[in-house]
Amino acid sequence: MSKMRFFALQELSNRKPLEVIAPSNKLSDYYGSHVFDRKKMQEYLPKEAYKAVTDAIEKGTPISREIADLIANGMKSWAKSLNVTHYTHWFQPLTDGTAEKHDGFIEFGEDGGVIERFSGKLLIQQEPDASSFPNGGIRNTFEARGYTAWDVSSPAFVVDTTLCIPTIFISYTGEALDYKTPLLKALAAVDKAATEVCQLFDKNITRVYTNLGWEQEYFLVDSSLYNARPDLCLTGRTLMGHSSAKDQQLEDHYFGSIPPRVTAFMKELEIECHKLGIPAKTRHNEVAPNQFELAPIFENCNLANDHNQLVMDLMKRIARKHHFNVLLHEKPYSGVNGSGKHNNWSLCTDTGINLFAPGKNPKGNMLFLTFLVNALMMVYKNQDLLRASIGQTDAHTMPISMIMTPVSKVITVEPSDSLAVAAQKMIDYEVDCLPVIVREDDESQDSPKKRLKVVGRVSKTTVTKAFLECSTQEV
Repeated sequence: MSKMRFFALQELSNRKPLEVIAPSNKLSDYYGSHVFDRKKMQEYLPKEAYKAVTDAIEKGTPISREIADLIANGMKSWAKSLNVTHYTHWFQPLTDGTAEKHDGFIEFGEDGGVIERFSGKLLIQQEPDASSFPNGGIRNTFEARGYTAWDVSSPAFVVDTTLCIPTIFISYTGEALDYKTPLLKALAAVDKAATEVCQLFDKNITRVYTNLGWEQEYFLVDSSLYNARPDLCLTGRTLMGHSSAKDQQLEDHYFGSIPPRVTAFMKELEIECHKLGIPAKTRHNEVAPNQFELAPIFENCNLANDHNQLVMDLMKRIARKHHFNVLLHEKPYSGVNGSGKHNNWSLCTDTGINLFAPGKNPKGNMLFLTFLVNALMMVYKNQDLLRASIGQTDAHTMPISMIMTPVSKVITVEPSDSLAVAAQKMIDYEVDCLPVIVREDDESQDSPKKRLKVVGRVSKTTVTKAFLECSTQEV
């Protein structure tokens, strides 16, 4: 292993920066060239299809199957101009990454010949290979577990020769199996609540958008040194060894010039980002040795989240071309500054008001103070949940006790309770579902105690259905 590191250092000394040539000296010539944005929609879609897409994005109106066929045909025509051969529903499963299944446009025609076809049905929904997702499956293996559905608010894009369609991923019963679905629900909830507050001040406000400006920090390690460290290869972080002789020197790195090899990597990364409509703007050294940062211009939260997923994927692919490996782990080196993502978020109305920008007069300042105080109260009232969600590096192993309330405060029902009791509790505590428990003797202890056992659940849907059927059944 020691000789391997010497060979790695010898190889490292011969590395040279790669030449990176931009498609054009003018960034606007190729910015968004690989994105099916509104400009390209106007070019490739009929007027009625373009209006349907914009209404769906801005107002949430549904798109009919006939219009979907027109959109799919226009999207395919644009993609073919970029030599695209396949399409995929690009989604974000619960694996901290992205997933995709590529399907070709190729189909048999009526005469037995081969044609290229892309219909609205294929655009709207796809069935990924997830017969055992997330863990063993919940139906027979010949039946699909999950479906992807087109997210019209995030534009389609092209990577290599594949048309990528941003989608959500849900089970056949409707449960979210990805990170995008909860995000879209949260954005809709914030929009509804914030709009109601805004209309107390201005009746012209009909919608509130959530904007996000993320910052991606990362480490770059030469591929030869990376391959000489099995712990880095296997876990993305160091697990053994001495600390580096070079400690954190602010004057040496953070305020120093960007190394030439890293600059070449950043140039190519930004070019690919701009092709995909990612507004990458800032690049600089970070505090730790070999740590760097990329930051874009803020944009809609859903789109910004998609762009961040794309950037992390681009980083890994482009880094290999420049003989680097990217470390995105929160703390790859012990005793050295870690990486992360600073999320700078704000709320903006459809009239152009930043709700977290102070007003210039007492009247204008009242709206700002209202949202500022509510944001502070949100943090104060939900501090335990926030700490649990951000203070644990591995959410999969996080104990439930960190976020659950004491047992005495858990709202439950018993099998003997009526549906009316369950309905009243749901209304009082503003919940959609209640666990059904029974009390059993605890045989593990000498003292006669009762232990709680969850035997099922009752939901708002069940209660509503029962009431509609004039049922008097028990829970």
